[in-house]
Amino acid sequence: MLLVILVAWCVSYFTSANSEVIRKIVHIGTGHVILIAWWLNIPSGVGITASICACIVTLLSYKLPIIPGINSVGRKSLGTFFYAASIGILITYFWHLHEPQYAVLGVMVMTWGDGLAALVGQRFGKHKYKTLGREKSWEGSLAMCLTSWIVASLILITVQGNLWQIWMISVVVALIATALESLSFLGIDNLTVPLGTATIAFALTKILV
Repeated sequence: MLLVILVAWCVSYFTSANSEVIRKIVHIGTGHVILIAWWLNIPSGVGITASICACIVTLLSYKLPIIPGINSVGRKSLGTFFYAASIGILITYFWHLHEPQYAVLGVMVMTWGDGLAALVGQRFGKHKYKTLGREKSWEGSLAMCLTSWIVASLILITVQGNLWQIWMISVVVALIATALESLSFLGIDNLTVPLGTATIAFALTKILV
């Protein structure tokens, strides 16, 4: 996680990349850190420590120009902080239960779902709607839903097998992810989407599978 932030700082310092590009580097790169941690069976303490350090760096960057491209000073969003915090919370809980796939699911849904939703919404979003005073696009929300379904399905099938229940659980996860993302404010979706989707996937799998 800290390596991702370092890469983003280098891009910000040595190139003319805009802040949106830098934020996407952190957003997508950070998500894959937890995927690697799952594959390599890295101890929870390592992930939790990295998450705490990342939280501190991101909070400081709201007041100091540590990584200008990620958090502009005074920017009215805690999204980057919430994202780092959500990874630490999910690792703490699901690594302890020996069910790391649900932590990975929550983070990867946010990583790819929100990332592609923003990309599609900015490029193709012609049909707008408003929630909590923020403008969204149906195209972006559809991208969020489809991507979340694919991500959840792939992770759950890898662990549980190709069962019909898994496909249905993934549909519910995708709908919840889309609803939480559309109702976000101040970047809170970076916390609610990972925690919400991981929790519902875990609960439904225990009930239905």
